Amino acid sequence: MGPVELLHMSVFSQSFSPCGRFLAAGNNYGEIGLFSLAAALSPDATAANQKPVLTFTAHEGPVFSLLSTDSVLLSAGNGEISAWSWTELTKKNAKLLWTKRPNYKSGLEIPEINCMVLNPQDDSLVVGAGDNNIHVLDLEQGVFKAVLQGHTDYVHCVCVREREAELLSGGEDGAVRMWDSRTGQCVHCIEIYKYESCARPQYGKWISCVTMDSDWMLCGGGPSMSLWHLRSLSPTSVFPLSGCQRQATFHQDMILAVGEGAFVSHCLLGGKVKAQIPCTPSRLNTLQLNSNSSEHRVLTVGGSSSQVDVFTNLSYRAFSFSF
Repeated sequence: MGPVELLHMSVFSQSFSPCGRFLAAGNNYGEIGLFSLAAALSPDATAANQKPVLTFTAHEGPVFSLLSTDSVLLSAGNGEISAWSWTELTKKNAKLLWTKRPNYKSGLEIPEINCMVLNPQDDSLVVGAGDNNIHVLDLEQGVFKAVLQGHTDYVHCVCVREREAELLSGGEDGAVRMWDSRTGQCVHCIEIYKYESCARPQYGKWISCVTMDSDWMLCGGGPSMSLWHLRSLSPTSVFPLSGCQRQATFHQDMILAVGEGAFVSHCLLGGKVKAQIPCTPSRLNTLQLNSNSSEHRVLTVGGSSSQVDVFTNLSYRAFSFSF
């Protein structure tokens, strides 16, 4: 890849291997890079250990979403989902196991797949797509078994609320929808931008991230990032972060968030921004905590750069992987 492509590279997605020793990252050129955390974190690591051990083209367009199961790496981009064997990937071999495409209604445009999440209750893959729908793939049978319809614009994010057998989705239409995963019915619809404390008309109404922790929901995008109690369906904290947040996660007694701006925001649940830790990319799309390994416990962050920042300690960047 030439210097011009590297200059215009963006990293959209990441996933750690089931063993926790590798990180897969997907970029805007349809490539997946596989990095060895084990090698890069070893005491005698060199700059060479910060380069991919394997790079391969997975899709024609950007790789918007990556997700790992116990045995496969799932990647999604322009309308299709592909599965790659982790056993083969760790041997530096890109082995495609299957490719599936949801049953889209319109034949002309290929809707991009923006997000995927596993629903452990029924071993299904929940997929948010550019056709405004959520498609549910039965992983055991290999068939799409349901379509959840309700969003009026494309779906940016999905997450699972396991205890309640519910799915949550956020979209370009400004709505967070809660679905009963057994019946496929929408049980609640919260239009975040209609709440005065969250509304930021200058940024639009779209929801780009939604995540769960038992009865708590965190969402952000055009509206301010906000924390909601799902029993009362009301915002309890609104975070004073400038710009739009692209991804956020609960971590211990904190929230970690990334979006516009070259930093990871550390927020307290009450609404205070405790710290903003500098990163290499000027805009960030993705953050991922490696919970698959106690030995290689890191936070990795990617965005408008060919580099993926690695934090061994949340307070500062240790080094960067580089495509």
